[in-house]
Amino acid sequence: MTAVDPIAQLTGSGGPFEIVVEDVVGHPMQVYKQRMTSLRELMAQNSARADVDWIVQEDRRFTYGEHDRLARVLARSLARLGVQRGDRVALVSANVPEWVITWWACAVLGATLVPLNAWWKAEELEFGLGDSEAKVLIGDARRVALVRDRLASLPALEHVFAIDGPADPTVRSFAELTSDLGDPGMPETPIDEDDVLAILYTSGTTGKPKGATVSHRQAIANVQNIIVMGMAQAMRGTPPPEAAAGLQSCSLLVVPLFHVTGCLSTMTLAYATGAKVVLMPVGRFDPDVAMETIERERVTSIGGVPTIMWRILESPNLEKYDLTSVKRASYGGAPAAPELVERIERVFPHMRKTLTTAYGLTETASVATAHGGDDYFAHPGSVGRAAPTVELRVVDEQGRDTPAGERGEIWIKGPTVMAHGYWHRPDANAAAFTDGWFHTGDIGYLDPDGFLFLVDRAKDMIIRAGENVYCVEIENVLFDHPDVVDAAVVGVAHKTLGEEVKAVVQLRPGSDTTSEDLRDFCRARLANFKVPEYVELRAEPLPRNPAGKVLKNLLRGGESAFSSTSDDQAL
Repeated sequence: MTAVDPIAQLTGSGGPFEIVVEDVVGHPMQVYKQRMTSLRELMAQNSARADVDWIVQEDRRFTYGEHDRLARVLARSLARLGVQRGDRVALVSANVPEWVITWWACAVLGATLVPLNAWWKAEELEFGLGDSEAKVLIGDARRVALVRDRLASLPALEHVFAIDGPADPTVRSFAELTSDLGDPGMPETPIDEDDVLAILYTSGTTGKPKGATVSHRQAIANVQNIIVMGMAQAMRGTPPPEAAAGLQSCSLLVVPLFHVTGCLSTMTLAYATGAKVVLMPVGRFDPDVAMETIERERVTSIGGVPTIMWRILESPNLEKYDLTSVKRASYGGAPAAPELVERIERVFPHMRKTLTTAYGLTETASVATAHGGDDYFAHPGSVGRAAPTVELRVVDEQGRDTPAGERGEIWIKGPTVMAHGYWHRPDANAAAFTDGWFHTGDIGYLDPDGFLFLVDRAKDMIIRAGENVYCVEIENVLFDHPDVVDAAVVGVAHKTLGEEVKAVVQLRPGSDTTSEDLRDFCRARLANFKVPEYVELRAEPLPRNPAGKVLKNLLRGGESAFSSTSDDQAL
């Protein structure tokens, strides 16, 4: 803490971002006294930015004005289809401008967007569509094709639109929804700040994904928190470097839009601040294409999961491109090796002051803690202090606060935490909340200065390239194989992905099933990033303790992989 804490100056009584305590869905929480109450208000303030670049992908370019008109046209088209306040509109697509347009159309209409994981397979997509009871599905042709023969089993689904590809009697063209050349103006549907803006599915500890609800309040609070933290950094002596260089703030989006990092902390934040977002070309991530894009669009901020940073820094063509526009780097979502930070400093020495990392979850609308610059290097290994309005606790098994330095489960409370909990999951909500405090399932500790350190995960979970992989989901699939007697899934270290998936399987006597057979079995039922990279076959039983629990620490072994190429990098 500095002698005069900038955060306290900004958020104290009479400050420009004054924080007060108000009731939020039955619980007292810290909120900003002056705040917008919906994303519609963000769009309403954009008239001065009409000619400013907003979304770019290769040769496609949309200004704020062009995008906002299309979003309002789409909102009216959805309303004419019968989409009302709170109705669900599912979206499954690669990162394309239409994804962004649909997000904002639903936001200003008051509908609830359901961004489905674009790496999911047919069974997973069918589950998400059915669980959310989506009325409309918008998707690219590749994903729509996956569920085409399952549409009849989804009684709530009334309309399907393909962003690309030919239309037919069951799937219409997305262009129909945005072909109006006029501007219908802003919808007038009432929107409350606690209305559900989106439902984002996160892998479930019981094998089925859970829909984390995100309200307008959460999205706005997350944006304000990040802005306040940025202003505090400027007050500490690190002003925005883009302004000094005469550049428009510009983020290269290399993470999926269907994750909170992509849609809330990158895309929505950029929209609120007048920045430009550049989408990578659809397909497998290519570091040379990324660097060429950075050079062409004068990208000022790069980041995402450590996987992406590694691939850029290790490209043999790194020095061929002009990357001097890059002023910021940020990462999160997976463990980052100290070597990565050292490489970033060597390649971009000026970014020591602007290097940031953060910790958060889908359930907390992205950022719960963050830090950067001098704080990062003064507290190595930490994920920072709580964002403004966010409260942190580290508790023991009885829910009592632990002393500084003592490990416990991390609990989080604040306006960025899902107030409505998981979609239609009262059982999960009862287990995940105590008096408005969300149980993260992560183990950590707070130091005397309030910096949070992550130690372990209470949940049986792997983080692979920023994707949460719950072991039980893969184990359940393996158990469906007729030759599998027992199975356990663990994470093993990976240089660029953070962790990789390993399965240890006991087969029935006499079985000729191979490791690749089991990987194919999983691949047909699970998204590619969940398919085990390693499958170890055993004839003997898996090691268990007296209570029958598999001793996973004995199964991890020493395998690690150093290839950064993976099928799930392709969107």
